[in-house]
Amino acid sequence: MQNASAGPRRARVARRAGSLTVAMVATIAIGAVALAQGKSRGRAASALSLTSKPWGSVGGKAVRLYTLSNGHMKVNITNFGGIIQSIDTPDRHGTMSDVTLGFANLAGYEANDATTQPSGGSGTTYFGATIGRYANRIAGGQFTLDGKTYHLPVNNGPNTLHGGTNAWNKQVWAPTTKTSATDVALTLSLTSPNGQDGFPGTVVATVTFTLGATNSLQIHYHATTDAPTVINMTNHSYFNLAGQASGSILGEKLMINADSYTPTNAVQIPTGQIAPVAGTPFDFRHLKAMGRDITADNHQLILAHGYDHNFVLNRAGPGLTLAATAEDPVSGRTLTVTTTEPGVQLYTGNFLVGELVGTTGRLYRQGAGFTLETQHYPNSPNQASFPSTTLNPGTPFDSTTVFSFSTVK
Repeated sequence: MQNASAGPRRARVARRAGSLTVAMVATIAIGAVALAQGKSRGRAASALSLTSKPWGSVGGKAVRLYTLSNGHMKVNITNFGGIIQSIDTPDRHGTMSDVTLGFANLAGYEANDATTQPSGGSGTTYFGATIGRYANRIAGGQFTLDGKTYHLPVNNGPNTLHGGTNAWNKQVWAPTTKTSATDVALTLSLTSPNGQDGFPGTVVATVTFTLGATNSLQIHYHATTDAPTVINMTNHSYFNLAGQASGSILGEKLMINADSYTPTNAVQIPTGQIAPVAGTPFDFRHLKAMGRDITADNHQLILAHGYDHNFVLNRAGPGLTLAATAEDPVSGRTLTVTTTEPGVQLYTGNFLVGELVGTTGRLYRQGAGFTLETQHYPNSPNQASFPSTTLNPGTPFDSTTVFSFSTVK
């Protein structure tokens, strides 16, 4: 999703063959991960570990960097902003690389989260962050709930993006860890007070990151409220399956399990239309290079300077469903995303301009990473026809997304 200072500007394998259904593809993809990455479950389970180290402080609160490992995949997560700082996975030859964009230290994230960004820069990128209360955009910085209009800080042209100016990506979350014979888990908890960034109700949120014997990172979101409010949580990791800072992702291939998407207006607010992807550059129903159609003469691509759009996932019912698969032909790394959410936002790093220094000291330029933000649709509080994002007392918000990594020959 576009950065917060950019305003309205923006630019394995899952080949669906023969009579294979989407559900079958999802089953095959996840099964392949389990087979390829977990042949020796006893050995993998014995390699499970969860460690942490001090990583500074924010507002007098201690920040730590947590490392979840299963012996063949390593994930670094910090309780500042619930940020996935890095994910190291092997390529087809067993060479490990970090496949997410991020900063080497806490200061990098604090600087990028600053309310005021230098003119002409990449702006707030939300690398790896847990997003809330509301992921994506809310039009005009306001919404009406139960007859009352709530006003939010605007930080994306005329809109509120990713929760506003004091959102969850800037908070220090309370950590709890758990280690078992089958997995390791980090749970982060946050109490968001009534009125924070204009949202009603006191919300208690948790996000749990779980790594087991296979190369799958599960993220489970849970939230409760003491008064009606709205909520839309996601993770904002930027992926580059060739390795972070390795160059453009436009040659990497992507499939999105969606027959339609939500077009936007000039300030990237959905028009309310659910449009078919068939015959458009937004057709990712079969694996194709992300850059194949990105320069097409298409009004939506022009508005966003590339892909920054919500796709309406094909769902046959509740539970985890296949959202997307991605593949890097060079390294052989693949990513499969399953989710309980109704949508996923594809963003192709359109406004990374080359001034941000990544974890290995190299610069992030346009197209350096892509996001697959599983979510409810943008601006849902102002679109009655979209799936509801209202959260009421006594009815918790629960959502799960799984990022599964593997390789192809």
